[in-house]
Amino acid sequence: MSMRFSNREEAGRLLAGQLGRYIGMQNAVVLALPRGGVPVAWQVADRLRLPLDVFLVRKLGLPGQPELAMGAIAGGGICMLNEDVVSRYGIRDDVIAAVAAREQRELERREKAYRGSLPPLNVQRKVVIVVDDGVATGSTMLVAIAALRRMGASRIIVATPTVAHDTCERLRAAADEVIAVIEPVEFYGVGQWYADFAQTTDDEVERLLLRARERDLAG
Repeated sequence: MSMRFSNREEAGRLLAGQLGRYIGMQNAVVLALPRGGVPVAWQVADRLRLPLDVFLVRKLGLPGQPELAMGAIAGGGICMLNEDVVSRYGIRDDVIAAVAAREQRELERREKAYRGSLPPLNVQRKVVIVVDDGVATGSTMLVAIAALRRMGASRIIVATPTVAHDTCERLRAAADEVIAVIEPVEFYGVGQWYADFAQTTDDEVERLLLRARERDLAG
């Protein structure tokens, strides 16, 4: 299937259409990977009438080669290391700890900015629908899945408008279910599947989370 989404909002509406069986499910929540996943997840959560929150994952970049991940941290105090990279480059524990501490501060800063003083949604024994605006390599999503497993989620559904075909197989092995609108074989980047792929701002994330909370409080 070949198509482009006009923007993240349209992509979210189309994605929600494939998740109808989760409408109003009592023990289900929607978690967005910020920032780009939030406008998509807002549409999903609104149409499914489910609570919405963010789930942050921060890559631990190798010093001097920040694009190379030696691990990642996630919400809930989860730290996961890529043992192959750590051993290949002989990375010392104190170096890992320093990078992890820096990224933990950034993760906490973003969580406070996005959520304020409110606690994160409880995922224990919950059906968790994890949403991003697209998945290329899957590295961030795989960390999120592993972290949510450790946090006690009972079922994890990866939901995204577009995912690379090769990556989808890896996600299916890790998650309980993967839902995508399109699964292209030739995938060069998430942005190629959107006419408007403008960066989502922190202000937009905060605004959408606030709308979700106000909606939930209104019943």
